[in-house]
This record gives sequence, structure tokens and C-alpha cells, in this order.
Amino acid sequence: MPLTLTILADTHLPRRAKGLPAEVWAAVEAADVVLHAGDWVEEALLDELSARSSRLIACYGNNDGAGLRARLPLVARAELGGLRFAVVHETGQKQGREARMAALHPDVDVLVFGHSHIPWDTRAENGLRLLNPGSSTDRRRQPHCTYMTGVVDAGVLDVELHRLPPR
Repeated sequence: MPLTLTILADTHLPRRAKGLPAEVWAAVEAADVVLHAGDWVEEALLDELSARSSRLIACYGNNDGAGLRARLPLVARAELGGLRFAVVHETGQKQGREARMAALHPDVDVLVFGHSHIPWDTRAENGLRLLNPGSSTDRRRQPHCTYMTGVVDAGVLDVELHRLPPR
């Protein structure tokens, strides 16, 4: 049976926005699993996302304080639809990222990460898929705020990047 995902990172609430866009909340509520790759900033979003998600898999980021670090791991792991996922915030510079992450996470099929606010979808030589949804609240130098949705079916992951309209 297909499993639906919503993939988020770098929400930075309430510093970068007052809240998540309605489109993102709709995707969260429709998904079987929500993955969040850190930089929440305040615990209120974690509480709300936990309440509004069927299942949440998440880690903390470099902008997350002691309260979030006490509640979330540095690396979150889960098996979803036959694929092994890891969720981390930072992966270092883009040069060599695939090889570096494949070496650090040899037992993972999909690595979800954040930090850069730059959407990313590549594969390492060993098949590890690396996904960064960008940020749904803080586009930085990107043309749009973004997030991802996905479907895992029979061990295959299809992902779609969504561009949000300007606020």
C-alpha cells in the first residue's frame, strides 16, 4: 500500500514567518508521515506538527535550543515502505556531499537533510538518495519557498518539489 510523505526543513518559526503556509499544513494533514530536518527554532511548532501529523520523524538543527535538542535526536531513523530513511540537519558543503553522506550512512536508502535552504535531489554512487526540501518559510537566495511531498510504493520513492507563492 502506498505511503505518502511531506518533507520539511528550516521552518525557523516564528523568526522567519509567523506560521507555516496553509498549503503546507494541508500537505502535513494529508500525509501518512511527515519528515522534518531541523531548525524549528521554537518548540511550539514541534508541538503543533506532532498534533497535526499522523506520524512525525524529525531531528534538531543548529538553530534549535536545549528544549528541542532534549526532545529530538541529531539523526532520526525509520523504515518506511521498505526504504530506510535518516533525517539530519547538516551535511556540510555541497562538494562531495553524496560520497561523504554515503560513507556516514551506509545503512540508509534515503537521507533527508536541511540547513542550506536549497532544494536538493541527488544520488550517491551507492544509490543513497539525498533530499533537501528547501524551506517553506525562508527562501533566502532561492526564487521560492519550497517543500516536498513523496509517495513510497513497493520500495520506490517518487518525490515532488512544491514551490510556494510569494507571501
